[in-house]
Amino acid sequence: MSGHSKWNNIKHKKEKTDAQKAKVFTKVGKEIAMAVKASGADPSANSKLRDLIQKAKSLNVPNDNIDRIIKKAASSDSENYEAIVYEGYGPNGIAVIVECATDNRNRTGADLRHYFDKFGGNLGTTGCVSYLFSDKGVILVDPEGVNEDQIMEDALEAGAEDIGLEDDVFEILTQPADLYTVKEALEGKYSILSCEEEKIPSTYVELTDEEATVKMQKLLDALEDNDDVQNVWHNWEE
Repeated sequence: MSGHSKWNNIKHKKEKTDAQKAKVFTKVGKEIAMAVKASGADPSANSKLRDLIQKAKSLNVPNDNIDRIIKKAASSDSENYEAIVYEGYGPNGIAVIVECATDNRNRTGADLRHYFDKFGGNLGTTGCVSYLFSDKGVILVDPEGVNEDQIMEDALEAGAEDIGLEDDVFEILTQPADLYTVKEALEGKYSILSCEEEKIPSTYVELTDEEATVKMQKLLDALEDNDDVQNVWHNWEE
């Protein structure tokens, strides 16, 4: 197994999500709007939109909100968001990838450069750290009452690449394109805790310096609080 998911971190993220539902709704709403602009408002003909609707529902976004976002994005007067990926380094060379959706590239770039500079890092060029990550689908399953041999058989039969017990949860890895197919095959049989596309680091870096640790956490907090930022990936061994 990759060993990348730390269940305590997942729980921490969920607690933050629960406390900031409006921000989460905004972020997934941008993703849906961009998918509609790119390939249309019909989920049956737009697989990206179909996957994002499932993601939104898993985050407890109300169906009315989802429908409203789709209708607005399909209209001619809706905002146009651009997807941009920034790469850089946090304190002590921690690799960081920031996925953004913005209507103002200059504003977003200036904000991110400020955060990295302020907290002991620096923005890099495209490709400077992405080679350290692999794109995967990650499904976490509650292990209570689950037979390990059975879930392994079910997951692999559904198209998963790998499965193992990590930090008291079953972690299932897939190719990104197979994520929701595998999830649908396991739903009803198992309690799915989360289902996300993730960038998995090939190696992790531990921070032993307290000042660097504080700066890294402040950098992540600043990035996650920015409305233009959709996802943040890093190889910090927290």
